[in-house]
Amino acid sequence: MKRLFSIVLIIFMALVPAALMAGCAHEGHPMSGGNLAGDSGENTDGKISIVATIFPPYDFAREIAGDKAKVSMLLPPASESHSYEPTPQDIIQIQNCDVFIYVGGESDEWINEILASMDAGKKKIITLMDCVEVKEEEVVEGMQDEDEEEEEEAADVSNAEEPETPEYDEHVWTSPRNAELMVQKISEALCEADAANANTYEKNTEIYLGKLEDLDAKFQAVADNAFRKTVVFGDRFPFRYFADAYGLSYFAAFPGCSTETEPSAATVKFLIDKINTEKIPVIFHIELSSEKMAGTISEATGAEVRLLHACHNISKADFESGVSYLDLMTRNVDALKEALN
Repeated sequence: MKRLFSIVLIIFMALVPAALMAGCAHEGHPMSGGNLAGDSGENTDGKISIVATIFPPYDFAREIAGDKAKVSMLLPPASESHSYEPTPQDIIQIQNCDVFIYVGGESDEWINEILASMDAGKKKIITLMDCVEVKEEEVVEGMQDEDEEEEEEAADVSNAEEPETPEYDEHVWTSPRNAELMVQKISEALCEADAANANTYEKNTEIYLGKLEDLDAKFQAVADNAFRKTVVFGDRFPFRYFADAYGLSYFAAFPGCSTETEPSAATVKFLIDKINTEKIPVIFHIELSSEKMAGTISEATGAEVRLLHACHNISKADFESGVSYLDLMTRNVDALKEALN
């Protein structure tokens, strides 16, 4: 798949000049991913253009920018980020924007190819994983890891002497404390890219950081007063940074970036036994995923099925109604309180 994308990228970049001209000729063409600006990312009204790959940095940027910049998101609402494939229009947006924000890590390798193929010029580029102290993705007891036996065998033959590269958890935004660090970096980039509106960005940032601090305090209060410190997910687990921030332990079916959807019987049994043994009242699932596994575990244990939103992406309805990272994480406060008591 990576080789195919590289070939497509080479062909596309050869055609970019024509594509850019076409994009300029159709300013009203709607963008993928719910772009609120409605153009190809070029400055047509004096406002800087900010492009983010997924929802959290998109929402952080619009909180900081207010009405002083155009902010757009590449990932279409309600779509799966781990299987996302960029369109030619997405590449044009990246090339035309003034500030580009992406996560980093293995899921964003395609972005590195795109950035390497273009002249970034004075574009401000922010990688969220560079804003925080990253942690390796963790496989805990009972968790079903990716089936990589064939890949490992091939690697043993062709790269026997190459050291194994650690895989870092990419879901850095799930901790409000990390979100504060990322917001500060985004704010600094916007102030540099658009000095004329720096005062506005700084004021908006100060207000938003205060809200994130309040959110952090709410989660800390829930953790401090909790009857138990363990959560269970009948789903992937993209909350490593969140769990570490508040001293929580966890059990889940799959790691955060797993592409697996069908758990083994052993995995389901382990989670059922864990809930029954520790009398855990809630089985969690994440947004935009099947609740089938959580439902099965709920039927076997009596645990209530609840959503803990990882904010990786949101539904079309939530996107169109302006639901924010703070809205979703505030809902998580109540869900977590129920699970820990």
